[in-house]
Amino acid sequence: MPQFSPVDLIALLWFLAAWLGSSFVIEMTPRGKAGLNSLMHRYRGLWMQRMLARDMRMMDGQVIAALQNGTAFFASTSLIALGGALTLFRSSEDMLTVVAALPFGVPVSHVQWEMKVVGLMIIFIYAFFKFAWSYRLYNYVAILLGAMPPASQKDTPQAEAHVMRTTRLFEAAGRHFNRGQRAFFFALGYLGWFISPWILFITTAMVVIVTWRRQFASNAWRAMGH
Repeated sequence: MPQFSPVDLIALLWFLAAWLGSSFVIEMTPRGKAGLNSLMHRYRGLWMQRMLARDMRMMDGQVIAALQNGTAFFASTSLIALGGALTLFRSSEDMLTVVAALPFGVPVSHVQWEMKVVGLMIIFIYAFFKFAWSYRLYNYVAILLGAMPPASQKDTPQAEAHVMRTTRLFEAAGRHFNRGQRAFFFALGYLGWFISPWILFITTAMVVIVTWRRQFASNAWRAMGH
């Protein structure tokens, strides 16, 4: 990308490293196993096990429907955000004037502005695919809930296998939802690049701090028994 200065490229690499690194720590490391997302994965499995012992499962279906609705909301929001990014792309002349007038604004060319907007669009497209796939997985979970063996068969190997199958699919739905939501958080940090690469350093660091705190030091995390 010859249009960008070395500071811009370093800031972009910092942004990508922070996003990928935080995702790796939360999902792949022993430290991440103690995070809020992983704790909720365990409760998904506990939920499925206890549901197997119940004959009346209407409430479980309602909770799954609520999770589906929340995922659909975020998928729709990502498309709206994508439309906003397209507006930024079309009105580059006006936006360049506004950004240049900001106290920390750095003058950029039309090509630089458009490439930054394309990057923002890619983030929202990624988020949409994650939310859409999560929504689809919740549909599959609802089907498996409907096929759950009756409580009278809860001690059979087939019932246990079905619970494990449903739990794994349930965890996958939550994992993709979390990745889409994390993309939204980092999209907010990415907006700092439109002002200055130095602002991108700061906004990215702020997103990492907020994400880390919510996973490992928030009131919700402490409420789970820490």
